Amino acid sequence: MPYVNVRITREGATAAQKAEIIAGVTDLLVRVLDKDPATTFVVIDEVPLENWGVGGVPTEEYRRRARPREASAE
Repeated sequence: MPYVNVRITREGATAAQKAEIIAGVTDLLVRVLDKDPATTFVVIDEVPLENWGVGGVPTEEYRRRARPREASAE
């Protein structure tokens, strides 16, 4: 009875996108581990962006720092 918890930042993922994540994660467990989809649980938690950090800084700051590198790579 697998349980998978997916956490994403709360930035407007649609119900359709969440359904696709649930289906995809379930399919992966069925294919790789031969799990029964009827007893596979997938929970999506949406975390406020200000409560998520990357590289020791809040996500918005991390993204601001990453933007100049992305622009110079083009």
